[in-house]
Amino acid sequence: MDLKDIQELIKFVAKSGATEVDLEIDNIKISIKSPAKKKRGEVDEITTIIQQAPAQVVAAPVVTAAAPVAAPTANAPAPAADENANYITIKASMIGTFYRSSSPETPPFANVGDTIKEGDTICIIEAMKLFNEIESEVSGKIVKVLVDDASPIEFDQPLFLVDPS
Repeated sequence: MDLKDIQELIKFVAKSGATEVDLEIDNIKISIKSPAKKKRGEVDEITTIIQQAPAQVVAAPVVTAAAPVAAPTANAPAPAADENANYITIKASMIGTFYRSSSPETPPFANVGDTIKEGDTICIIEAMKLFNEIESEVSGKIVKVLVDDASPIEFDQPLFLVDPS
């Protein structure tokens, strides 16, 4: 289980309304505890405890030859990275909670298909009870919004894909 899986699990628990979840996979124990649902603007405290049981020391065999990599076949779909290669990714400049609009009653700052200019406000990131307006550093057309509204985000997490042409 990697960090991305743990983050998705935390998001799932937060959205489900559960107040406590204990999970054990292999030799990793995860306990997620969250308080009752809060209103927008209040800090949502989720406690996550991850413990890894002590692993037994086993000598691993030394492998010197690299495993052959299979070449893609004509029937295989093209990787998604190639599809997004022409787009610019706007990433989070801080850790916090991502909001697409200034309040639930107002429309989002940026929707798919909207043309944005450098300096336009595209979202808000709430960090430590401060609402920070995030301005675009690029001009172009929003192709995809990569994060759900009111979701916790990490530093440098991709938020939007923009077509600069």
